[in-house]
Amino acid sequence: MTSRLLLYTRTTDYRHASIPDAVAAVRALAAAHGFTADATEDPGAFERPLDPYAAVVFLSTSGEVLTPGGRDRLRAYIESGGGFAGVHAAACTEYDWPFYGELLGARFARHPEYQPGKVVVEDRDHPATQHLPPVWPVTDEWYDFRSSPRSAVRVLAAADESSYDGGGMGADHPLVWCREQGAGRVFYTALGHASEAYEDPDFQAHVLGGITWTAGASQ
Repeated sequence: MTSRLLLYTRTTDYRHASIPDAVAAVRALAAAHGFTADATEDPGAFERPLDPYAAVVFLSTSGEVLTPGGRDRLRAYIESGGGFAGVHAAACTEYDWPFYGELLGARFARHPEYQPGKVVVEDRDHPATQHLPPVWPVTDEWYDFRSSPRSAVRVLAAADESSYDGGGMGADHPLVWCREQGAGRVFYTALGHASEAYEDPDFQAHVLGGITWTAGASQ
């Protein structure tokens, strides 16, 4: 199995200041676990074969970030067994491509102000959550989605809206999930707004667990 990851950080809408720190952290984590991570903002990377990569990671991408040809290649790559991980603003990406919304499982709607809150870990039988406590205190943006993805995904963790101000989804508020697309694996976490997240060992292990799972390196 290939041990390369493609980290994609192109933005055509809001750009998170944490992106350089996120790339550095994921690269270091990947290297420590035997992966080489190539980072790019060039949509041309998706015009070339993606077969050399065990997984593609959309790391706080935003807006329309792929060409039509890149969309076709990414879809074929995942359907044939490639891994895909989305982090934070990956849910604010490719609104004009219906397949992407289905792939990820949900689309971003809004968020309240950046603040502390609590994540409820629903499923600890996954590399992204197995190290976490049942209730995980986190400071983040607490994304709301247009609809709950629960019926179409395996929910790993959800937001406790009673623990922060401004939540808009109510009692069913997934934040982290995974699913399969064709022969490929898909993971998404809504967390990861600020640079501080990428310095947190729990969050680092969370993201790494999700990525390695999509890459087929963990079960």
